[in-house]
Amino acid sequence: MTEDDRIIRIKTVLDRTGLSRSTMYRKMQNGTFPKNVQISTRCAGWRESAVNAWLRNPMFYEASEQDGA
Repeated sequence: MTEDDRIIRIKTVLDRTGLSRSTMYRKMQNGTFPKNVQISTRCAGWRESAVNAWLRNPMFYEASEQDGA
């Protein structure tokens, strides 16, 4: 699995982005942050490539259907 294919968990996402949990979920609802991926019934993560894309340009990021696919 390449770095861009990895699924990263919420703690890693929050550490990398500097966002609070509530801000991150609000941005997800607005479509300005990558959608999460369900790993199992009670477990979710984010595609590392989508988080990296957001980090490169957070002001102009728009979530795509692939982010949470």
